[in-house]
Amino acid sequence: MITEKMNYKMKVWKKGACVLAAVLLSINLSAQDLRKEYPKSFTVKVTNPLGQERESAPVYLNAQELQKKYPNFNTKAFVVLDGKTEIASQYNQKDGDKPGVYLVLDKMAPKATRTLTVRYKENGETSRNYTKRTQAELSHKVGGEFKDRKYIGGAFQNVDSLRVPDEVTDHSYYIRYEGPGWESDKVGYRFYLDWRNGTDVFGKTIHDMVLQKAGQDGYDSYHELQDWGMDVLKVGKSLGVGTLAHFHNGTANRMAETDSMISVITENGPVYSSIRTNYYGWKIADMNLNINSNINIHAGTRLTHHQVGIAGDKPQNLATGLIKDKRAKLHTKKGGNGEWGYIATYGKQSLNGEGDNLGIAVLFRPQDFMEFTTDEHSHVVKLKPNGNKLEYYYLAAWELEPEGIKDEATFLQYLDKTARELANPVQVKF
Repeated sequence: MITEKMNYKMKVWKKGACVLAAVLLSINLSAQDLRKEYPKSFTVKVTNPLGQERESAPVYLNAQELQKKYPNFNTKAFVVLDGKTEIASQYNQKDGDKPGVYLVLDKMAPKATRTLTVRYKENGETSRNYTKRTQAELSHKVGGEFKDRKYIGGAFQNVDSLRVPDEVTDHSYYIRYEGPGWESDKVGYRFYLDWRNGTDVFGKTIHDMVLQKAGQDGYDSYHELQDWGMDVLKVGKSLGVGTLAHFHNGTANRMAETDSMISVITENGPVYSSIRTNYYGWKIADMNLNINSNINIHAGTRLTHHQVGIAGDKPQNLATGLIKDKRAKLHTKKGGNGEWGYIATYGKQSLNGEGDNLGIAVLFRPQDFMEFTTDEHSHVVKLKPNGNKLEYYYLAAWELEPEGIKDEATFLQYLDKTARELANPVQVKF
């Protein structure tokens, strides 16, 4: 005897099966029609120069080179194939540091070369629906007003850019989680878009994008473990992880005094996201600097890439580093011989309960290295800008993340492997 409840379940199952069949059919049709939909094509050879396997290898096809070699390439209608497999990709339009096609190869064998095919149609616009593995966002309140430098009333609204109001200070309750946020499917970050300008870490327990949930129900909620993770790092007066500073009179000085700050979400794509922030009139050590900061992250990595441009006076150093925590052991390498240098700590320095294992690190080019030093709050590395530019990477690895690193030895192996990969990026040849 079939009950009403059983009959309902059978209807739901049949409906689900039909939907699944339709999805599978659309996928098959899509695969069969790619050549027809995107009739033009060219190939790109991607080589791993290292004798070690790489994971989440970024591949970047520069916009200027693409335009020169393939002037009819349509940035609004293309796909990238690895053999017959479509690879998630995007075209960066607003990112001035990495304009062009961007994609990530999840694995590359040692010394391997892969031939990718880029297919496109010369006219029109089509979009592909890829799983979102990165995110960048900036959200502030609207509909309220400032009173005594606190924002009263209003509701959060995501925006693409923000000129920080002069009233904003720490805990003004104006910007959700107090600054821009960015994440991959491994880890999330934020920095305080006020006088503190420190970088913090959101540890994640899931691969999904989560920043849109943070700070929606009160500023303190993300300091406790949520179903997606939590804020795992104490920043305070320190450099947190990777905060830009200038070392002067024995102290790493963050960008505390500026005339104005403007932050822009430059890319918010499935495999690459970035944020540009301009700091005008940074007053430090009798200097007046304008700083252009571009931070970006790609799918499958813990690494944030920080590219810094400097105008105005010429500083003798820029500095960055990590918070001092008695529970964490310090590790340093100057780099060289085919690997970047790093400053790192590992130990039970997470803010979760009694503390989970958390590793944090900054990686830098050996030619930029000046010295390792310290101040009251931070482990510091001093770096020499090259031609008014500087770049470095920083990362956090929390043991509770999916497939997380759970011990110091594994963390150091991961750092050494990453240092070699940064010194030997994948080679791209049109």
